[in-house]
Order: sequence, then C-alpha cells, then structure tokens
Amino acid sequence: MDSLDPENPAATAPVVPAQRPPRIWKFWGTLLWGLVVFAAMFVGQMAVVAWFVLQRGGPIDLASIPAVSGRGLTIALSVIMGLPAVLAALWIAIRPTRTPFADYLALRGTSWVHFLIGAVALGVLVTGWDLVSRAAGRDVEPGFMGDVLQSAQADGALWLLVIAFSVAAPVSEELFARGFLYRGWSESVLRPPGAILLSSLVWTSLHLQYDWFFFGEVFSIGLLLGYFRYRYQSTWLTIFMHGLNNLAAVVQTWLLAGHG
Repeated sequence: MDSLDPENPAATAPVVPAQRPPRIWKFWGTLLWGLVVFAAMFVGQMAVVAWFVLQRGGPIDLASIPAVSGRGLTIALSVIMGLPAVLAALWIAIRPTRTPFADYLALRGTSWVHFLIGAVALGVLVTGWDLVSRAAGRDVEPGFMGDVLQSAQADGALWLLVIAFSVAAPVSEELFARGFLYRGWSESVLRPPGAILLSSLVWTSLHLQYDWFFFGEVFSIGLLLGYFRYRYQSTWLTIFMHGLNNLAAVVQTWLLAGHG
C-alpha cells in the first residue's frame, strides 16, 4: 500500500486542506456592507447626541435634539465617536474576505511628491469654487460653520472640533468611501470610473447640511479624491487631502469671522 511505502514521501505527508484565496466584495456585497458601515457611523454619532440630551434633564422630546446636536462640543464628540464605530464595522465587513485590513483599504504609503501634487490640486479646485462663490455674491463658507465654531469656542472645545474635522472625519469618511466602497465597486462591472463617480455621490450625501452650491463643491472634491485614490493607490493620500481641506475650511471660517 502507498500509505506504508517509506520510499514514497508524498504518501506519508499530512494532507493540508486547500486554503481559499482572499476575495473582494463586489457591487452588491460592497453596497450591503456599506449600509452596515454607514449605520455604525450613524449609531456612533447619535449615541453622543443621546447622551447630551439625557444630561440636560427635563422632558425628552424631539425639540430637544436640534438644540443639543447643533452645539460645537456635541458635533466634535459625535464625529470623533463615529470613527471607532466605522473601524469596527469595516473590520467585521472585511474579515470574511480573508484579505488583510490594510491591503483591502489601500492603507499604504506614497511619496511626498504625491502629497504635494494632491495639496496643489486640491488648492486649485477649492480656489476655483471660492472665486465662483464670490462672483455669485455668495459666502465662500457655509453659514453653519461659523455658528459651530462659535459654539465650540464658548464650550472651550475649539481644539476638539479641529481634531474632529481635520482628523476623525477624514479618516472615517475616506476609509468608508475611497477605501471600502471604491475597492469593491472598482472591481465590479463599474470599474474605476464608475466606482469614483458612485463613491463620490455616496460621500456627498453624507453632507446634507450644505445647500446645493456647496453640495456641488463637495461632489467635485470627491471626484478629485477618487481620482487620486485610483491614480496613486493610497487611501492615506486621500485622508491627507481630505484633512487638509477641512483644516483650511476651519481656518478660513475663523478668519472670516474676524478672529484673525
């Protein structure tokens, strides 16, 4: 018998079960898991709002939610708390694929030249929108930004709001949109162009606090970030660009409010 043949090493070697290769969620898998990640982000953020509502005391009703959720401190903490919720949901979504977390989300480094190119491209795009806004007689920053900054300053949480807008929000949103959604959709029938377009639309829909004009600006920024994600294959690059944009917006709003 072969199993007793000492001259046949293959016969005596243990049988190793074949490992299934890593895979990527395609269109529908990415869409469904994307809804889970979005729900996790929403729950993480609303948990902070609920906590502040309960801290107010008195009757709890729908009218108390806007009063609490519009405060700078509440917004800062809710954005920050959305980050661990998104990370946990992404880990759950990616684990069944057997693809390393960092590889799935393109968390790989890139060159300083690419960071510089990204910063310049973003600056040109945003400056163009600012010029159009001024020509149309509009404010270059949405009005609610100034109110949020004032509220955060009154609560002694301005630094926390800067961290939330410039670090927590870019990481959460980029891992979700340019990391997870783009990765799956770019390997589906949509291919990279369709993935850039659709992930930008989804990302833009997260910014319902803006009017139609700023909605258009956000969408164009999403397209730029999507292109850089495709061109340089690095989500760290788009996180940097996103954070730079948000930080510049905070500083600009602060200066326009006369705090410079």
